[in-house]
Amino acid sequence: MSSVTQSYENHAKFVPMYHVVSFGLIAVYVLWSLYVVVTAFSLASLMSLFFAIGVIIATLFARVFPMGVQDRVIRLEERLRFERLLAPEQREAVYGMDTELLIGLRFASDGEAADLFNAVLAEGIKDRDEVKKRVKSWRADHQRI
Repeated sequence: MSSVTQSYENHAKFVPMYHVVSFGLIAVYVLWSLYVVVTAFSLASLMSLFFAIGVIIATLFARVFPMGVQDRVIRLEERLRFERLLAPEQREAVYGMDTELLIGLRFASDGEAADLFNAVLAEGIKDRDEVKKRVKSWRADHQRI
């Protein structure tokens, strides 16, 4: 658990070894492979370039796939939470709400979540970043991927 109080300004997760080091090393290898293909073309250099491009694709999907699963879990968690927080006549609206908006709403404390939910619906907000900016009492999420 982090000792830093989470807020809109600092909630994004940045992992230097993943976001900088691994992508930097892969980028250097791709550029080197491309250079070798252009200056000393051979089947081996072309295969090396293909491999480098494949590693980039695999690395990107290694991040995208877990984030997709995480979004589905957040959607489920927020639907269950709003079942508890909303009045019975409002609960059906949760199931029509876009996952992006539920992801934004997850940071709202229980005390403000219902009002923010209603504001999102009433104002037709479509951007999760806008939802997060409206959160006054931030509910931190230190377990995300």
